[in-house]
Amino acid sequence: MLKIDNVSKSYTTPRGELSILANVSLTLARGQAAAIMGPSGSGKSTLLYIVGALDRPTSGSVTLDGADPYTLDESRQAAFRNEHIGFVFQDHSLLPQLSVLENVLTPTLVASSASTSGGDEKRAREILDQVGLGSRLDHRPGELSGGEKQRAAIARALIRNPTLLLCDEPTGNLDASIADSVADLLLDLHRTHNTILVVVTHSPALAERFPARYRMADRALVVA
Repeated sequence: MLKIDNVSKSYTTPRGELSILANVSLTLARGQAAAIMGPSGSGKSTLLYIVGALDRPTSGSVTLDGADPYTLDESRQAAFRNEHIGFVFQDHSLLPQLSVLENVLTPTLVASSASTSGGDEKRAREILDQVGLGSRLDHRPGELSGGEKQRAAIARALIRNPTLLLCDEPTGNLDASIADSVADLLLDLHRTHNTILVVVTHSPALAERFPARYRMADRALVVA
């Protein structure tokens, strides 16, 4: 279960305190999916980074299956992210010098074993088959379409079988038809892998695909 409890975030600026989030709370269980909308600067990406243990809240707490990553030291927090959280960003962030298969395996290289096992490669191949890239394993990102790159990024996010899948504008750089196919894939894989799925998006069409919809309004999270 993901529990966001009264999370606030502010920054100190030369002009004083700048408040981005104010007492945001949300609870999601395994198998649930939520979309968060809001204009640029509303705080939705900040919230996503806090939930993903990338940016510490000023106050409040985030727990995933009862564990608070912000109580961990830096190395253990990184290990927590690697094991429990998958990320998909608007920019796929694939490494251009690596093949599709190698890109998907990168999260396993920093796992506690510090080595890629045959089991990891087998799982990577299976997930790439699921996302329709089984015939593109040896291709590099420069040889893929925009939709294929995002499919590879989704496969990479799932390689460690995370509890929580976080997506920041996952279809933002895609045209409408490709965006629809990536959205189909994302939701299908969420159901297959029984993740908690949180997507932040500007797209009403994508948000409407989700059973739970929220928007950022005046630093708070409200039901859309």
